[in-house]
Amino acid sequence: MWPNLMHKTMPTTTTDVRTELKPQRLASPSEVWGALFDAVQLQRIFVDSKTFVDMEPRQPPAAILALYEESRKQDGFDLLAFVEQHFSRPAATAQTYQSDPQGSLRAHIASMWEILLRRPDGDAVPGSSLLPLTHSYIVPGERFGEIYYWDSYFTMLGLEQSGKHALVDGMVDNFAALINRYGHIPNGNRSYFLSRSQPPFFSSMVELVAQREGEQAYVRWQTALATEYAYWMDGADRLQPGQAYRHLVSAADGLLLNRYWDDLAAPREEAYREDIATADPSTRPAGEIWRNLRAGAASGWDYSSRWLADGHTLASIRTIELLPVDLNCLLLHLEQTLAKSYAASGDAQSATLYRRHARSRAAAIKTLLWDSANAIFCDYFWRRQQTSPAVTAAMLYPLFFGVATVQQATGVAQCISEKLLRSGGLATTTVNSGQQWDAPNGWAPLQWIAIAGLRRYGYADLAREIASRWVGNNVARFRRTGGLLEKYNVEDGSDAVDAEYVTQHGFGWTNGVLLKLLTMYPELDC
Repeated sequence: MWPNLMHKTMPTTTTDVRTELKPQRLASPSEVWGALFDAVQLQRIFVDSKTFVDMEPRQPPAAILALYEESRKQDGFDLLAFVEQHFSRPAATAQTYQSDPQGSLRAHIASMWEILLRRPDGDAVPGSSLLPLTHSYIVPGERFGEIYYWDSYFTMLGLEQSGKHALVDGMVDNFAALINRYGHIPNGNRSYFLSRSQPPFFSSMVELVAQREGEQAYVRWQTALATEYAYWMDGADRLQPGQAYRHLVSAADGLLLNRYWDDLAAPREEAYREDIATADPSTRPAGEIWRNLRAGAASGWDYSSRWLADGHTLASIRTIELLPVDLNCLLLHLEQTLAKSYAASGDAQSATLYRRHARSRAAAIKTLLWDSANAIFCDYFWRRQQTSPAVTAAMLYPLFFGVATVQQATGVAQCISEKLLRSGGLATTTVNSGQQWDAPNGWAPLQWIAIAGLRRYGYADLAREIASRWVGNNVARFRRTGGLLEKYNVEDGSDAVDAEYVTQHGFGWTNGVLLKLLTMYPELDC
């Protein structure tokens, strides 16, 4: 355990420490399938690059690869037919589900839990990218047929309202098992996600169970909590001021804060062709672009003007140059949760240590990530030692986790009301870049972060207004189509902006947040 989270000398240089830690990994699809993977992804036999990496082989990989080498030399070889013969496509969850647009929204969500449910996976299939889980879990829907890390917390909010407590506990156990197996929670339970994580909501999941079961929940998952923290803080015992290593940065005054990161500098396998196309026209080193694209995916905000140097071009992405306000609030909560866990288990020394870590991080958030000129929380350019000018809904995380001062909360509430509140809910940013994590799109997790955070600081009216507009937007679309979506246009109610992929139906976190809001504001139910 590192002795403290502070260095006292100012940095003389700002450098990335490039000694790479080798995390435990399984072979990814590109490693398993080699030339076959390249051919499938680059020839675009599937519109969605995620299709092939999720397919399950019908035979052992060695047998399929031998057949491929023999077959591809023959005249008239049909790559698509070969793949369809030797692989099974994943089922698209909720794609064909029929609902009653005039029926009860609560009843619809209750029925969707069964549609989105995945039973325990069983043994791993050789050559499959799926990382098996031993407990049942809820997936987001459609192309997202596996568990996703940060999605799951917001899905759990609704599962708790539905009384599905055993399912929530099992999902937390699944995440703990992933931590124990791989040292962290990957983006999702796929081998091609193992090089990165996502916004670390595991401690919030544990807290959700603790609200129901008491402080022993903190003890139950203590090892997993501590292991995840070690993953995010790797390098803390050796970083010098001005240096960065993986997720960790020694920023101004030697404060240790975190960034989003991916251990690989290669095209994402689930977006292989697209990432190559992004890097091709650029004069930047391709690996630099791919590393930042992967880090952007780790943020969950894939993609947003928040990460883009010019505000709109994906090739200008610079995710790893920023210390994100949301990530550091989440890690503050992890530190606080570990302090509770050790206190509950009788380890006063460790509890004191994590309280000290949390106090140091809270002070850094309230100073380094605070833009006093505009009275909002922002991301921070650690090399330049200045805040980002981007106005985003991430500014609400310090309210959600209770780290903001009363005066800071006032500034955030005013900015939200003036710059991000729209007729259909809260916009993600003030920029319409064509990326899906920008205006005019609104997303369920950010609505919940905003509503809960504003209520925490006494802005109940503004919180209810966001809830009313967001619920109304969801209900209107449900009445027209009979379904719930992963994201919405909050400006005029038309289709949301698509960039990475088309808007998906289902949808795990929308269902969860919507059900939580209908319980919190029963007058909005219809």
